[in-house]
Amino acid sequence: MSGERDAVGPAPGSANEGPPDTSAVNSTWRAEAAPPRGLSGIVFRLLERFWGPQLDAQRRFNSDQVQLDNETIRYVTERSAATHRHYDALLGDIGQRLGDVDVRHQLLQRDLLAHVDDLVRRIDLVLTEAERGRLSLEHEVRRLRRRLEELPRSPSGT
Repeated sequence: MSGERDAVGPAPGSANEGPPDTSAVNSTWRAEAAPPRGLSGIVFRLLERFWGPQLDAQRRFNSDQVQLDNETIRYVTERSAATHRHYDALLGDIGQRLGDVDVRHQLLQRDLLAHVDDLVRRIDLVLTEAERGRLSLEHEVRRLRRRLEELPRSPSGT
């Protein structure tokens, strides 16, 4: 997997972060050599008069291109840094909110458990009272049966 990442570019956090070095381009954008001396210097100056306007236009273009490149690099670097700051702030906010959610979840869980415990106690109380009532009624039914059995039988003999 790392081979694929290297083909795309350096991994985030690698030593290659930061804007590219523009010092070489900035120092050589004029692309001019020192004029030669002697006879070739005379020929050079004659050609320069003929080609001068075109060479000046090329120099202006080179200068403008270097300035554009520098401004583009500066802009991209600033936007990238601003994006990283923004994402860092968002991640911090999200982390804080998740922490708050965890705290609220724990409070709700505690309250729910207390409520369920209270319901269980109430249900136990109701079932206990119902069982007492049932036992009491069974005892009363047995007592009444005994009393019925003790009563004299009717004269018809049934």
